[in-house]
Amino acid sequence: MNTPMPLSAMAAPLMALHIFADEYRHLPAPWVTISTIYPNLLELSFHDDADGFEIWCEALRIRPGAVRHSVQRDGRTSVMKAETNYSGGPVKLICFTTIPAPEGTRSRSEVGS
Repeated sequence: MNTPMPLSAMAAPLMALHIFADEYRHLPAPWVTISTIYPNLLELSFHDDADGFEIWCEALRIRPGAVRHSVQRDGRTSVMKAETNYSGGPVKLICFTTIPAPEGTRSRSEVGS
C-alpha cells in the first residue's frame, strides 16, 4: 500500500495561490490545477481568454518573448504557454483559443451532407 501524499507536499503552489488571491484578486479568474502528480506545480489555464492570459503574464512579469506558441487540433486551436517561479515553485500559464475557420471553409458535417 502506498503512503498518501501529505497536503504539505503542495505547500509551494498553495502558497502561490493564496498570494495570488490576495494580490491579484482583480485579475481574470483562470482554471486552477494543483495535482499530486506534480505537487510542486501551480497551473493556471485560460480557455478562449487570450486577454486574461496576457494580463496574468504581465502581472507575473513574464516577458512576451518567453511565451511559447503552438497550434493543435489540425490547426484549429492556438496554444500559448509560459512558466515562471513563484513562492518556491513553478507556475505554468496555458492559454487555449479557437482559431476561426477561414471564410468559405466547410465543416466536416457540411461536407458529409
